[in-house]
Amino acid sequence: MAAAPEFHLPLAPADLLQDGGPGRYVVREVLLARELPPALAAFRTAFRAQGALAVLQHFDCVYSVLHHFRSVGTAVKEDALELMMRVVSHHSSELPAILSDSGLSHADRTAHLNALKMNCYLLTGLMDAFEMETCKNSCLEADPGRKNRKNHAKTSGSLWEEEREPLLRLLTQLLQLDLRPLWGGLVVEEEFFSLMMGSCYRILENPSIGLQRYRVTREAVTHLLAAALVHCDHMFSATLKITQMLQHFEHVASVFAQAVSLWAKEYGLKSLVGELLREIGQKCPQDLAREGSGVKGFATFISELAEQIPTLVLANMSVLLPHLDGESYMMRNAILAAMAEVLVQVLNGDQLEKAARGTRDRFLDTLQAHVCDVHSFVRSRVLQLFTRIVQHKALPLTQFQSVVSLAVGRLKDKSVIVVKNAIQLLAAFLSNNPFSSKLSCTDLDKPLKKEMQKLKEMRDRNRPTAAPVVTPEEEWEAMLPEIRAATQQLFQPLQKGEEEELEVEETVERTVEQITGLLKKLNYKSATRLVQKALCRFQGKEPFIGPDEENEEATILGVLKRLYTGSCPGENSEDPPGDNSSDKIEEVAQDEQAQTELIKQEMLVQYLQDAYNFSVKITEALNLISKMMYETSVSVVQEAIEFFVTVSQFGVPQALLGVRRMLPLVWSKEPGIKEAVLNAYKQLYLSPSEDSERAKAQALVHSLSLIMVDASLATIQCLEEIISEFVQKDEIKPAVTQLLWERFTERSPCSALERRAAVMLLGMMARGKPEIIGSNLDILVTMGLSEKACEDYRLPQEVCNVISKLASNPKQTLEKNSAPFRLPQNHMLFGCLSETVSKGFAQPSSHWIPFMESAITLIYQLAEGPEEICADILHKCSQQVLEKLQEADEQKADAGDSPGKVSDGAGSLSTFLLLHLVSLVGQVALQQVVYLEVSVSAELRRRRILKEEKTKKKSDTSTRKQRARSTGNETTMEEELGLVGATADDTEAELIRGICETELLDGKHLLSVFVPLVLKICTNPGLYSNSALSAAAALTLGKLCMVSSEFCDSHLRLLFTMMEKSTLPDVRSNLIIAAGDLAIRFPNLVEPWTSHLYARLRDPCPSVRQTAGLVMTHLILKDMVKVKGQVSEMATLLIDPEEEIMGVAQNFFGELANKGNAVYNLLPDIISHLSDPNSGIEEESFHTIMRHLFSYITKDKQTESLVEKLCQRFRTARTERQYRDLSHCLALLPVSERGLHKLQDNYDCFADKLQDPAVYNCFQTVLARFRRAGVKPETKALAEELEQKLSASHNRGLDSTEICPDGSQTPMPVPAKRKPVGSSHRQPLSPVNTDDDFMTPPSRTLRNHKRTQKCPPRKKPIITFSSDEENNSEDELSAELREEETPTKTTPITRSSARQLR
Repeated sequence: MAAAPEFHLPLAPADLLQDGGPGRYVVREVLLARELPPALAAFRTAFRAQGALAVLQHFDCVYSVLHHFRSVGTAVKEDALELMMRVVSHHSSELPAILSDSGLSHADRTAHLNALKMNCYLLTGLMDAFEMETCKNSCLEADPGRKNRKNHAKTSGSLWEEEREPLLRLLTQLLQLDLRPLWGGLVVEEEFFSLMMGSCYRILENPSIGLQRYRVTREAVTHLLAAALVHCDHMFSATLKITQMLQHFEHVASVFAQAVSLWAKEYGLKSLVGELLREIGQKCPQDLAREGSGVKGFATFISELAEQIPTLVLANMSVLLPHLDGESYMMRNAILAAMAEVLVQVLNGDQLEKAARGTRDRFLDTLQAHVCDVHSFVRSRVLQLFTRIVQHKALPLTQFQSVVSLAVGRLKDKSVIVVKNAIQLLAAFLSNNPFSSKLSCTDLDKPLKKEMQKLKEMRDRNRPTAAPVVTPEEEWEAMLPEIRAATQQLFQPLQKGEEEELEVEETVERTVEQITGLLKKLNYKSATRLVQKALCRFQGKEPFIGPDEENEEATILGVLKRLYTGSCPGENSEDPPGDNSSDKIEEVAQDEQAQTELIKQEMLVQYLQDAYNFSVKITEALNLISKMMYETSVSVVQEAIEFFVTVSQFGVPQALLGVRRMLPLVWSKEPGIKEAVLNAYKQLYLSPSEDSERAKAQALVHSLSLIMVDASLATIQCLEEIISEFVQKDEIKPAVTQLLWERFTERSPCSALERRAAVMLLGMMARGKPEIIGSNLDILVTMGLSEKACEDYRLPQEVCNVISKLASNPKQTLEKNSAPFRLPQNHMLFGCLSETVSKGFAQPSSHWIPFMESAITLIYQLAEGPEEICADILHKCSQQVLEKLQEADEQKADAGDSPGKVSDGAGSLSTFLLLHLVSLVGQVALQQVVYLEVSVSAELRRRRILKEEKTKKKSDTSTRKQRARSTGNETTMEEELGLVGATADDTEAELIRGICETELLDGKHLLSVFVPLVLKICTNPGLYSNSALSAAAALTLGKLCMVSSEFCDSHLRLLFTMMEKSTLPDVRSNLIIAAGDLAIRFPNLVEPWTSHLYARLRDPCPSVRQTAGLVMTHLILKDMVKVKGQVSEMATLLIDPEEEIMGVAQNFFGELANKGNAVYNLLPDIISHLSDPNSGIEEESFHTIMRHLFSYITKDKQTESLVEKLCQRFRTARTERQYRDLSHCLALLPVSERGLHKLQDNYDCFADKLQDPAVYNCFQTVLARFRRAGVKPETKALAEELEQKLSASHNRGLDSTEICPDGSQTPMPVPAKRKPVGSSHRQPLSPVNTDDDFMTPPSRTLRNHKRTQKCPPRKKPIITFSSDEENNSEDELSAELREEETPTKTTPITRSSARQLR
């Protein structure tokens, strides 16, 4: 019988169709697709009879299924798969008995070996085919343009996904058997294991394998690969395969990270970790920089592997370190992340060995070095890693300060994501700091100084107890020459006058003490004489025992030495010998205790020093982060807000400034920012740690009261918005409201400041729920406007502001058509207000005027017939003035004029009385206008609408039809267009305007009585020199001008003259505000005076400049004043020395940039004015202004147009300074390819200016920036050509400059004559203007008429540019104000109404 052919595992399926030689199995016939079902049935029948060996006769059947896999039906494929699973499972269960059979014949062993290889080959082939088909179908399903995707997915994928995991477990079970006996006891052939592992790798290539629903499949693949790796030497090939898959399939990184960690932990394959990391480490960094996908797979694998087995990664970290210097930021991030995981999980704690501590410190140094990496993603990632390290308390205290300093430095990073992570890191430092729960620099400074002083004292005390620098023997040697000289004198006769005064004591001990004391006192002569006598008296007794020698001098010196150095034991031989040693032991113990205390004190001082340094750094970070709250990045703003919430919990005093600074963000248009602010205040104030509701309410009220201390009006308005939001959401408990009422009514003891804060908080809550105030109005009036109100007018002022919340909103009134909420004239509120205002009128209080303004405003808001109440108040106050004037006249003969009074020949009056009267008149006048324009106008309209609705209801359908037939289409069209209502609105507006123009200031009205007084004070600043009175009179003049256009027109010259020439900053500021309001109410009247408003932007007083900047910002943004020609004055504020004023200018241009092309349109005009020699702007200041303005030029079209315009302006520039300014502006523009063409086209405009080195350098900067942006080859040639032309013109210009002195005709630029400009660009007030400057300018029509008749204009000093006319063809780029854009409405009622509502 011939031997059965041996089955060899093929490299490719087609190899089985070719004759491989004698004794090798070859597929005899590939069956047709239609023959496969009966063939599979025959195989199944044979399997029942013969078992797994049936494959030896039916191999070709299943091989044919594989061959026709794409074309055969799903049923055939599934049938084949199910059959092969049963065959392999049956064979796997038979093999243990077969393998253990020692009597197995060679033929049977060969048969089973061939059957095993055939079965596994067919099963893995089917697995690969099914997996490829499933992967293909999933791709088709993901393709949105493919039809019938669901049908494709249902072909055979469902069965395969169900059977995949059992199949993998079956193969794992098979590989766990010892199969070597089938191979004759030798090693199992590698191709057999490669067959299994190949199927595993193919399954992992499916992108969907990472989904959660395939978790069991991933685990089965992991265990199957582990079984293959354990039972064969497949490590090298597995390393290469895994590395290749990581490089080409990003999704397998996480899968292999979990698998490798499992193999290392459960199967002991730790060496595989090192092989994989070594293989990755040997990759060329330059190649990884080009292959992005491979880098991502490697990076993910390294970082996730470090999370799971950090110890093994640490052992192989050295092979990865070269990639830290590579170009791939992903690899740097992965390795740094691995280091961080090692630091958190392995190198953490105080019990590390010296080598581990060294590794830890090196890793931390590496991480710190990469905080300043060139790539922003690396910098941000390192900050994230440090955040994790700090949160897990893995950062040693010695590294705290350095890492905090790095984090603070990254707050200035250009990358938003870096800044965001730096803030998160600092917040983590705060939350996990080991120092203190309170990090106030002031609180830490005092104990630090105290402990440092204590440490200094301890060191001073311990210094003498230290080991002596000079030993007694050394001291004796130093003393010996003098003692020897004294000893030699003993043997000489006594001189005259010398007597022996010293006598030997009775005992040896006392004599020894006597001699020792003399030696310490450096009395050597007496000591030697005493020793000489003691030797005679105590002969033979210690220590006076000398040697047997007859040399007495040597004996005396020996005794002295023994006594001084302590070598003599003394005569107390009867004392215990241990006494001296016990004293020494006690002394040593005391020294050790002192040293221990000193070390403890040094550690305490170091701890306090570290805490103080940490607090200083956090304070520095606060200042930087507080400025980030208004960044454009929403995420940075949210992180900054969250940071200040964290800081506030640690008691840092500067945190309150940040908490206040975030308040305006509640008005942000970004929902995320507004929500962050609300959550921050909710966390800070609505979540106190106290237990009871009462304690929580007290904590909340106390915290909110602290915010309102010295808070500005804007801050209070923001806080009101936040609290009203909380009230509407019912997040403020009733206990808080109850406590506030108790504080206000003084039932709960509190200070006056806390009482006012309680009233203000009640007002803020009333905005959300007005019934809080409405139900307690009587309490507010009786307690807030009582007789005690005159003691401090600030409380009644706040009470008035709170009650004003009850005033109805006119817009709501119009919508509901309901009568506005008003109280009758006889209500006690108005009686109390009238009495309090009148009683305080004659008292000199600085708080009376603000209270009076709030009271008058409240009366006009809530009272029926408020003009009568206010007229009565005016009458009472005027009567008091007259009475005081009469008293002054009577006392004039006796007392004379006092410094605190104002005199006018006929009599004298206290200044504060005039001040109060003028302020009262101005407030009444203004509120009367507001009342007419807003309340009366709204009421007239409401009544008209109600009347129209009532009439409409009465009319019937027949009447409407008859009206339609009789009136025709005109009436119907008017009704459709709403012209009937518009006409009625105009009629009502004319009525209100007529009252203001003709009645309020005529001789019959009460206000007209006070007009001469106000004018007299304003026109006589020398006579009425009090600054407060002058400011109040100026403000009242502005309010009176708001009443009537006729009065305004006749007194504008006085108003602007005072604005220009007054020496008082308050007067100028008040008049600027008044002029801004007048520009909105009467724009045509104020328009000729616009230049005087702009002039205040150069006022020498910072407060006036700031006020002018704010007013002009509002007017320009509302299109109420002319912009072109004078907006350069706003640009000069960008270099103002005051930071607040600079912020106003930056905010103005930021808002202006949001209005289309506004900044672009104004730039040429600003450049023209600021580069003029007479503007007084230094060159460096010009550069600063332009850098800011050009940052708003972001569109390519704008850039190209500006390049052309700036080039054209070189033709008309007259001075070298203008050349340099224009070239600097060009250097600020990001020139594109089309911009470069513009430069080339207009080269002749600036060619002759290139001799100036500054101009030439600016053009070089333009080209350098253009090259850095990356250009095409053809554009690069154009840039090189332009550079050559620039260089040639520059060099030719230099040559011409050298020839010019010898008579060349080359024109040289002549510098313009400049006016002497001081160090400040502010101009003085009075000397520059004459009275002619304040003549009322002619109206626009008259000026236009004169302009058509005047002679040719003379040349002006300001340069005009032809390019403006040549390049303004596009409407969107036009900077010219057209005639129809100029405001022509004489009385903008609605605008003034809006202003008053605000």
